[in-house]
Amino acid sequence: MWYDMKKEGYVDLYITARPNSGRNGFAGVFDDALKVYVKAPAVEGAANKELVKFLSKSFKVPKSDIEFISGETSKRKRVRVPLNEKVKEFINGF
Repeated sequence: MWYDMKKEGYVDLYITARPNSGRNGFAGVFDDALKVYVKAPAVEGAANKELVKFLSKSFKVPKSDIEFISGETSKRKRVRVPLNEKVKEFINGF
């Protein structure tokens, strides 16, 4: 499962980041992880910042509410986002 609903009103997303891509975007679910293209390179946290910015814009949540649970220095990450209608729609779309 590429996500884990939390009782506290959050959802953990298991993400495989593809830094240094030509664009930001969702590629789909592969190997129990949501594959996300990130246009920034994986240098000095730039890809993580771009990922947070992209998730914030996509799910209409403040950047400060997005939290890395694990994998900040890895391509495979666990990211916690607040559960709102936009996130529910996205999850139900897969």
